[in-house]
Amino acid sequence: MSPPNLYTIQSHTSVSLTSLPLLLPHRSDQSIKTKMVVASSVPHLSSGAVGFPIIDLSLDRSHVSNLMVKACEDFGFFKVINHGVPKLVIDGMEKEGLNFFSKTDLEKRSVGLLKPLGYGSKNIGFNGDTGDVEYLLLHANSQSISQASKSISKNSAQFCSTVNYYTQAVKKLACEILELIAEGLWVHDKYAFSRYIRDIDSDSLIRINYYPSCTDSAAPVHQSHRIGFGEHSDPQILTILHSNEVGGFQVALHDGTWVAVPPDSMGFNIIVGDLMQAFTNGRFKSARHRALANTTGSKSRMSIIYFGAPPMHALVYPIPEVVKHMHQSLYRPFTWDEFKKTTYSLRLGDQRLDLFKVL
Repeated sequence: MSPPNLYTIQSHTSVSLTSLPLLLPHRSDQSIKTKMVVASSVPHLSSGAVGFPIIDLSLDRSHVSNLMVKACEDFGFFKVINHGVPKLVIDGMEKEGLNFFSKTDLEKRSVGLLKPLGYGSKNIGFNGDTGDVEYLLLHANSQSISQASKSISKNSAQFCSTVNYYTQAVKKLACEILELIAEGLWVHDKYAFSRYIRDIDSDSLIRINYYPSCTDSAAPVHQSHRIGFGEHSDPQILTILHSNEVGGFQVALHDGTWVAVPPDSMGFNIIVGDLMQAFTNGRFKSARHRALANTTGSKSRMSIIYFGAPPMHALVYPIPEVVKHMHQSLYRPFTWDEFKKTTYSLRLGDQRLDLFKVL
């Protein structure tokens, strides 16, 4: 007998997959395609409102794979618990991040401004998007991390070791999730997605976003909802995001309603990327998300993000098992290199995957 289609919800209750209430009754402006999306005023959350799917990876494998597919269809987003990444590894990565962002501006800039890797502040990308955020972006391979460590930390060996341990742990988690999703989709080859990330030439990235407290008692009310990192989807296959206990991260549902994601320093947020939307022929939708500026108090907010991506030369196209049920491909084949260049040529909030639809 199949397990019931129930999620574990943030409030620790279970609800039907088809009757999940919404959290924030305001919508993103989908008409804005070439500008940073500005957060609107956020009303208080209603009591009793439920959140988003939380999937316990210690449960029966077939049950977990079915839940993941449903979560990807309904939200493009879910959280995992009992994920197997040791707390010691997470804590070590957070410590290295805080050590770096506590440096002076001159010391941080000595790492090198984003080209596209390195240190960045305020400017997001190359096309005019800005936010109240600092960040460090690295290639998620040991050789690149080792090289970058020399300019990031005085104790480069410790930084390198810590980041490598974390990166390998979340890479393993990403591959496990992608294989579970493949099983849930009844894809013949369960490595259909994960092989791209396992490839030695994978273009996966590791990023640390730092949102310093910017509380200003003289600021108008709407300033408490100013943008830290604007609305966007991730171009890669899958994103694994870990945040500390300071809130501000939000995800848009498919109808445009924004959901505030409760902070959880122990779980991982899983975000469907544009390439996964293409692989599944639109069955999964990449989740649009954003972070508000940190106006909550004196504690800084930090997120550590792993972007699982294929090699630059990898060809991306809808998988046959999905296409045969939908009768036609929605997207033309393209390489990750082509899609990545397109991403860098556009604004943060642009719907870049639309450019690759079959006309």
